[in-house]
Amino acid sequence: MKKIILLLSAALVFISCSKVGKDEYLITGTAKGIDNGKTIILETQDVTGMMLAKDTVKVENGKFEMKGNITEPAFYTLQLEGAQAKIPFILENAEVVVEINKDSIQKSKVSGTYNNDEYMTFNEEITKVQKPLMDFQTKNMAAMQAAQQKNDQTVINQLMGEFAKIQEDVTAKSKAKYNSYAESHPKSFISALIVQGMLNDPSMDVAKAEKMYNGLDESLKKTKPGLAIKTKLAEMKAPAAVGATPAPAAPAAN
Repeated sequence: MKKIILLLSAALVFISCSKVGKDEYLITGTAKGIDNGKTIILETQDVTGMMLAKDTVKVENGKFEMKGNITEPAFYTLQLEGAQAKIPFILENAEVVVEINKDSIQKSKVSGTYNNDEYMTFNEEITKVQKPLMDFQTKNMAAMQAAQQKNDQTVINQLMGEFAKIQEDVTAKSKAKYNSYAESHPKSFISALIVQGMLNDPSMDVAKAEKMYNGLDESLKKTKPGLAIKTKLAEMKAPAAVGATPAPAAPAAN
């Protein structure tokens, strides 16, 4: 009986210490070395692709905090005043921890939830796959600029040909990585985003996309990306003739 009481007490303490309630989010961030008063904007995209500000705070003593409501996971970014790059992450009903790297915004870290831990790991893997392309661009940028100034088509065509081969290989490996991730991580919000993105590719195999969608966790199917996938699949599977105007009958022969 004493053990049960202790377990119940521990559970109550855990619940009381929770920093977020139902349909709430909390972003706690550190911004070491960043001046007090610098603005941080929480942004997301609307249906047209325009960035919308959801919240704005000021950095105080190297820290910042944002709290609000959200009913399902969604892709957001943080914009630090004066920085060109944004910090992408997944906002959800939980506490999200952000560490801003003032020297390189791209190296900032987001953690605290399964989806954000997965997103950080996935980005690292994709960066490795795409590294040969980045390396080629860095190595040959000066040579390409010099060739363009001299209008040296031989060098330009050679570099563009090498770049195209690397790009084709990287694209194929990236697609394979996306596919394998979505298939092996049915509970990750990123998987839903991957499948949704794949359906924008005209060459995508509809049967394969449907199989990947069916493999997603039921909770993901209820999100906006999940519902969008379901709608898109229905459209792609619908007969092309449905709703089309019948062709006029051929005139009778005399």
